[in-house]
Amino acid sequence: MRTNNTVRPWETIPGPFCFWRRFLGHFTKNPEEIMNNDVDQSNIDQAKALADHRQLGRELDLFASNPLIGPGLPLWLPDGAVIRTELEKLAVEESLRSGYQRVYSPVLAKRELYERSGRWAKFSEDMFPPLRIGNEELVLRPANCPHHAMLFAARPHSWRELPIRYAELGSMFRSELSGVLSGLSRVRQINLDDCHVFCTPEQAQSEVVRGIQAISAGYSILGLEPDYFRLSARDSGTSFAGSASDWAAAESVLKAALDELGLPYRRVAGEAAFYGPKIDVQFFDAAGKEETLSTVQLDFVQPERFDLAYIGDDGAAHRPMMVHRGLFGAMERTVALLIEKHQGKMPPWLAPVQLAVLPVSDTQAARCAEISAQALAAGIRVIVDHDGSVGSRVRKTSQRRVSWLAVVGSQESESGKLSLSIPGARPAQLLPVTEAIELMRQKIQRREPSVMR
Repeated sequence: MRTNNTVRPWETIPGPFCFWRRFLGHFTKNPEEIMNNDVDQSNIDQAKALADHRQLGRELDLFASNPLIGPGLPLWLPDGAVIRTELEKLAVEESLRSGYQRVYSPVLAKRELYERSGRWAKFSEDMFPPLRIGNEELVLRPANCPHHAMLFAARPHSWRELPIRYAELGSMFRSELSGVLSGLSRVRQINLDDCHVFCTPEQAQSEVVRGIQAISAGYSILGLEPDYFRLSARDSGTSFAGSASDWAAAESVLKAALDELGLPYRRVAGEAAFYGPKIDVQFFDAAGKEETLSTVQLDFVQPERFDLAYIGDDGAAHRPMMVHRGLFGAMERTVALLIEKHQGKMPPWLAPVQLAVLPVSDTQAARCAEISAQALAAGIRVIVDHDGSVGSRVRKTSQRRVSWLAVVGSQESESGKLSLSIPGARPAQLLPVTEAIELMRQKIQRREPSVMR
């Protein structure tokens, strides 16, 4: 079983001060730290002070597990499903804006597909055993890349079409041992925001730059800041496919993209994919453990193994370069990090419940139902809570991490206004109902991080 417990040395490459400066505070300034695991120790300490996503997931009813289903196979409860759905919507929207074509591919394929790609020889121990049907052996896929290679191979391509970009929210499966499974951060079914670009070698750098820009913009929307960018390179081992010259050329493309953006990064030997080097976006979780969320990878191996080609302007067949990238990577791991970083208090657009309306008495019940209907019509996730005292309902709303709270008494009911507040904060804003709903709607639609103006 492969692990990430080995600490390898890296080198820190500084970048110029530019619009990426919001990330610069997360990088070590002391090169002597490169030989230990205490890099950016203040960031690790801050992460450790946060509640674990497993604890928050239970408290907030976001996800659950069941022994009849098995470990590493979480059940997304309704509130957790809201967070994941909104994240998936953002990934789809971004991919369409970036010129990707949405595709679907099956979670099963013949064993020969993974033998051809090279995954079977290297990672069969981490894959589920084949399903034998007649004379065929079908395998739950450990990655989406070979399927997207087959999509590219489905018809001929001209150089004029390139780059061709495919995107899919696809499920992958890893046969992880029970001892390493953990909440949402380490699971057996991974739902991946996965994108692949097929381009000429000359287009590769610009596609890598586009990928990093999209990832950084996505994290800005989520209110997350990477702890550092890692250039994952090969080492002197034999587990990497391709020639040394291919690796050197691919790594130079990634370096050039990072330099073009002015991003500081750390080069770490031995962390590359078997088919090429990659740029990993690294975070520390609440346990102080380092996690990779998003990656941008160069792949010169699978186009060769699957004999992918496009017709160049010279009329001859040429081999494309394959770029792997995902906006957020695995939905499970990203949601786990979001839960921890925000301590369950999601930005309004991600919040499972965005507005709680509390009638002071039964007299205001009808008015609260009207307000709820207006909010629902505006696309706001709203609940009306009648049970218990006003004080207990306010506390419950705060504990549930609801974005906005509206207590409706006789004054609000008669005036047609809404006393809008943030649970646990004061004072409230008294606004006309339509204005309050429009304020919330716009903040949600724009995916703004703040709840009040």
